[in-house]
Amino acid sequence: MSDIFFGSAPSPGPLTPDTQRSLLFDDDVPSYPLDIGGGNSPFIMVVGGLGYIGSHTVLELLKANYNVLIIDDLSNSYESVLHRIKALASEYFAAQDKPIPALHLRQLDYRSPCMRSILASYSISGVIHFAAYKSVEESIRMPLRYYSNNVCGLVDFLSLLEEFGIKNFVFSSSATVYGENANCGVPLREELCVHHPETIIDDHGFERQMIPGAMGLTSPYGRSKFMCESILADIAFSDPSWSITALRYFNPVGCHESGLLGEDPRQKPSNLVPVIATVLAGIKPVLDIFGTDWKTPDGTAVRDFIHVVDLARGHIAALAASATGRTKAAFRAYNLGTGRGHTVREVLQSLEVTSSRAIPVREVGRRAGDVGFCVADVQRAETELQWKAEKTLADCSADVWNFTKGQCEPRTPDEMVY
Repeated sequence: MSDIFFGSAPSPGPLTPDTQRSLLFDDDVPSYPLDIGGGNSPFIMVVGGLGYIGSHTVLELLKANYNVLIIDDLSNSYESVLHRIKALASEYFAAQDKPIPALHLRQLDYRSPCMRSILASYSISGVIHFAAYKSVEESIRMPLRYYSNNVCGLVDFLSLLEEFGIKNFVFSSSATVYGENANCGVPLREELCVHHPETIIDDHGFERQMIPGAMGLTSPYGRSKFMCESILADIAFSDPSWSITALRYFNPVGCHESGLLGEDPRQKPSNLVPVIATVLAGIKPVLDIFGTDWKTPDGTAVRDFIHVVDLARGHIAALAASATGRTKAAFRAYNLGTGRGHTVREVLQSLEVTSSRAIPVREVGRRAGDVGFCVADVQRAETELQWKAEKTLADCSADVWNFTKGQCEPRTPDEMVY
C-alpha cells in the first residue's frame, strides 16, 4: 500500500462558477484513468460516493462483491478518498486471493444532462443516493439551494432512472423527518412519519390509523427530506414495480478502523463528533455545546449515535432485502440507529478518555432547528432487513481518534477556526 497517495486531495479546490458549470453542462464525461475492471456486469450506482457515508458504503459494497460506479462532483469530497477505498479493498481481497470487483468514478453533478449518456453506457441494477446537501444550519440560511439540489434534482434524476428502467432505489433519508415527535422522549417508530394512510398496532396493542404528514419540521433540510420521501412514496404507489427503500439515519459517527477513511469534508463541519475532532486536531480551539437546558440527564441533547460502518452495511442489507422480496411494500422506510441514546457530554467524555486529552468547551444557547431527544426504534430494520448495529460508542470514539490523531499538531492562533 506504500504507493497510494494519502495526503490532502490532489483534486481541485472548491468549485468555481466555471468548474461547476462544466460539471453540470459538459456534453461528455471522460472515463476515470484509474478505473478498476469493467465488462458488462451490472453495477450499483452510488451518487455522492466519495463523501463520508458514501465512501464507507462503497467499500462495503465492494467487499460484498458488487461492482460500483461512483458519481461525485467533489464539491464536498476529495479524489484521494477513491485511492483510500481502493487501497483498503485491495488489502481485503488480497487476503482472500480474489480479484477486486469493478470500481469506476465519473466526476459530475448528478443533475448534469450527461447522466443520460452514463446510464446508457452501464448496466445499473440499483442506485444509492447520497447527493443531498445536509446541514440544518446552512439550509436555514440558504433554503433555495437545498430545495434545488435535494428536491428538484431528485425529481429530474428519478425521471431519468424511470426512462432507463432502473427502479431499485435506496434513498439516504434522515430522522429529521420526525419533526416534533423527536422530543417525545421515547424511541421513534417509522409509523410516526408516513406518506399514505396506514393502520398500525401501537405499543399498547391498539389499532391506530396513521395520517400522512409531519408536524414541527424545523429546517428546510428536514422539510426537503420529508418532501423527497413523499415523492418516492407516491412513485411507488403509482407504480409498484419500483423497489424504493428510505433509510432514516440517526447520527452517523466513527470512521473505518484503519484510520484511512473518515469524515473529512471540504466544508466546515457542523455535526458534533467531527467538530470535536477539529478541536482534538488543534484546528478549532474550543467545542461549543449548544444548549444545556434540555430535559435530559445532564441537560445536553440526546442522540442515537451509529457507527458509519454499521450504517454502510445497512445499505447492503437494504439491497439484499429488495432482491429477496423481504421488504413489505414498493416504498418502505427504515430507521438506522442503535436504539440507544447518549448525551453530548457522554460523547465528549468518551472521546476524552480515548484520546487522553481534555477538550475545552463553551456552553452557548440552542441552535435554530435543534431538538433535545432523538433515538431510533430499530425493530423494523432488524426484522425485515436482518440488520443490526454492532459497534458501541467506545468503538466510534476509538476509530475517530485513530483517524484524527494523524492530523494533530500545534496550531498558532491565526490558524484556528472559530
